[in-house]
Amino acid sequence: MHYTPHVDLAFNSVEHIMRDVEGGWLLRYMHANGASMFFIVVHLHIFRGLYHASYSSPREFVWCLGVIIFLLMIVTAFIGYVLPWGQMSFWGATVITSLASAIPVVGDTIVTWLWGGFSVDNATLNRFFSLHHLLPFILAGASLLHLAALHQYGSNNPLGVHSEMDKIASYPYFYVKDLVGWVAFAIFFSIWIFYAPNVLGHPDNYIPANPMPTPPHIVPEWYFLPIYAILRSIPDKSGGVAAIAPVFICLLALPFFKSMYVRSSSFRPIHQGIFWLLLADCLLLGWIGCQPVEAPFVTIGQISPFVFFLFFAITPILGRVGRGIPNYYTDETD
Repeated sequence: MHYTPHVDLAFNSVEHIMRDVEGGWLLRYMHANGASMFFIVVHLHIFRGLYHASYSSPREFVWCLGVIIFLLMIVTAFIGYVLPWGQMSFWGATVITSLASAIPVVGDTIVTWLWGGFSVDNATLNRFFSLHHLLPFILAGASLLHLAALHQYGSNNPLGVHSEMDKIASYPYFYVKDLVGWVAFAIFFSIWIFYAPNVLGHPDNYIPANPMPTPPHIVPEWYFLPIYAILRSIPDKSGGVAAIAPVFICLLALPFFKSMYVRSSSFRPIHQGIFWLLLADCLLLGWIGCQPVEAPFVTIGQISPFVFFLFFAITPILGRVGRGIPNYYTDETD
C-alpha cells in the first residue's frame, strides 16, 4: 500500500513508511529484525537436529523437507533484502544474481531472466517484489508438510528412546515449557526492536541505490555470511558457485547414511567433538564472510570450508564407533 516497487521511488517509499505512516517504523523494524530472529531459531533447530541425529530413520522425509524450507527462507530473505533499494541492496542483488552466469550453457539466460534486462533495474525490482509476496505462501505450505511428516513418527528426543511408556502429556508440561519460551522471546525481541533495531543493518543500505560507485566491501545479511565465505573461498566464480551446491547436497544426503547405529551425540564422544568443531567453524565462516578480501582472511576462508565438509565426510564412519542406543525403527543392532 505504501511501498512502491520502482527504482526511483522504492527507497523514498520506505523512508515514508518509517517517518510518516503511523506505526510504520515499528512494522518495518519488526519485519526486518523478525527475519533475523527467524533465522536464529532455524539455525538452532538445524544444529540441534545435527547433534541428536534427528535426520535418522524414519525421519528422512522430515529432514529433507526442512532443508528445502531452509532454501526457500534464504531465497525469500535475499529478495526482501533487495526491496528497500539501498546501496547494499542494489549491489548485493547485482553480485548474487550474477552468480547464475556460472551455470554452463543456460547461465546467461537465467541471469537475463532474473534481471528482466541487461542489468539490475526496475524490472528486477518488480519481479523480486512479486516473488517476495508469493514465496511465503509456498514456505507456509512446505512448513505444513514438514509438520505433517513429523507427526507420522513423532519428534526425536535427546535420548533417542521411543517408548510409549516414557511419553508425557503435552498439557500442561510442554504447554508451560513453550509458553515460557515464547514469553522470553517476546521480551528479548521487544528490547531488540525498541533499543537496537539497526544493529544488524549495513550502513550503506541507508544510502539510496547508485549504480555508479561500487561499495569497497559488499557484504550480505549476517545469515548469508557462512555460505558467502564458502563462495569466496575459491577465486574462480564457477568454482565458488560449485562449492555452494555441496553444502545443501550434504544436508540432503545426511539421512541416507545407513551406518548410523547410534543417534544422539551425547552417547558418541568423538561425534560430539566433531559437532562442536562444525559449530565453531560455522561461526568462523560467518566472521570471515564479513571481512575484506585480504590476508589473513583469505587463507582462513580457504581452510574453513574443509572443516565444514569434514563433518559430513566422517559422520557415516563415526556412526560405527562405540555403542549407544539402537535405532528403534530398524533392525540395526550391531
